Amino acid sequence: MDAFINFLYAAIISATPLLFGTLGEIITEKVGNLNLGVEGMMWLGAFSGFYVAFKTDSLLLSLVASFAFAALGAALYAFLTITLRANQNVTGLTLTTFGIGIAKVLGYAMTSVTKQPQISDSLNQKVSALNLPFLTNIPYVGKLLFNYNILVYFAVILSVLFYLYFKHTKRGLNVRAVGENPAAADAAGINVTVQKYIHVILGGGICGIGGAYMSLISGNGTWHSGGVVNGYGWIAVALVIFASWNPARAIVGSLIFGMFASLQNYVPASVVTLPTPIYQMLPFLLTTIVLIITSIRKSKENQQPASCGLNYFREER
Repeated sequence: MDAFINFLYAAIISATPLLFGTLGEIITEKVGNLNLGVEGMMWLGAFSGFYVAFKTDSLLLSLVASFAFAALGAALYAFLTITLRANQNVTGLTLTTFGIGIAKVLGYAMTSVTKQPQISDSLNQKVSALNLPFLTNIPYVGKLLFNYNILVYFAVILSVLFYLYFKHTKRGLNVRAVGENPAAADAAGINVTVQKYIHVILGGGICGIGGAYMSLISGNGTWHSGGVVNGYGWIAVALVIFASWNPARAIVGSLIFGMFASLQNYVPASVVTLPTPIYQMLPFLLTTIVLIITSIRKSKENQQPASCGLNYFREER
């Protein structure tokens, strides 16, 4: 039982950056924009979050910086696709290349000054698991529910709030209307351009927080320019489909992928022995299977917003 609890605990830790990335992309796609630059935005957030944490020793400033830097990349994407009506797929892929390149160049500049930069012990303690009196010590349940770092709870709360926002608020319904039929939303008096800009930039910033999580927590507070995000941005794009564009379902989907990512350390060698690259491949293999199944099995209730990937030009309505 202890081994299973430890496995679930590790899966939730691994799933959190995926949840941030998935939630950010869901928010973006809800207004009809497909942004394939999640990987790049997570890299931008990973570097900026780590750098500010390294320099200021402040978790709050680190998260603000990761949000802002990734949001800046998303704003560039928004300007190109919403104002200039550039192709969304190409622009998103370009943002991925741009984000990874900028983060690695700046990371190289940082490591050339400080070899193996690492956040302080005090900050490392702030991003470690919370120790809630009495609750943490409850057998099994204590570790599974009350022993995570603050960003795990923040990701789950944020997902629930956005689920309620899209499902039960007038503003959220307006956003969904923009994603489904921007011309009709425009005719109803909704400012389509403003809604798109706000949600694309907001979604990008949330992806950036997922990147900061990977550099501060998953990377043990040390900058590894060779691989920080490790393809999690691409998995997040697939998870949007797996979650049917539903922020609440994204929690479950992220957990499933997190379980596959953590599987290597919890499969007894006496049961099965596989090379490490096989375990590293499992989340991406699952991503491929999800994309194949969802493309075959179509449901009206679980389709992406109708205008997703299509640029809106008011004069054409």
